Amino acid sequence: MVLHTMSQTVVLGVIGSDAHVVGITILEQAFSAAGFDVVNLGVQTSQQEFAEAAVDHDADAVLVSSLYGHAEQDCQGFHHVLEEAGVDAVTYIGGNLAVGQDDFEQTRKTFRELGFDRVFDSETDSEDAIEALRQDLQITPTESERATISS
Repeated sequence: MVLHTMSQTVVLGVIGSDAHVVGITILEQAFSAAGFDVVNLGVQTSQQEFAEAAVDHDADAVLVSSLYGHAEQDCQGFHHVLEEAGVDAVTYIGGNLAVGQDDFEQTRKTFRELGFDRVFDSETDSEDAIEALRQDLQITPTESERATISS
């Protein structure tokens, strides 16, 4: 018996005026290699573009990257925009989220209050984000491993 599992779709982009492309390129490769369908919106992505892509691709997760330190301004009202568009997805943000950030716990609290499910700093390994997403989407690698072994 072969088990078919639908792959999970992830929308990924750099929000606001940020033009840092290296981080999302690494994330795109890592999430693709981990079996996710990745929609990479690239840099300087608006909140509306994230929402439209999430709807168009029926995304399971929206991953926001920001490295230039102005994510808090860029993300004001983001979850309202997603909600208005009817998006029901896990939301993550990661990167260098605040200029002169010295207390990441405070930064994490700020972004949790903005509505993000998980908040990562710029030192986070992509494998940690993948593992977190598997937990949040309740993807158990053991099932797919078993399916691979039995097929």
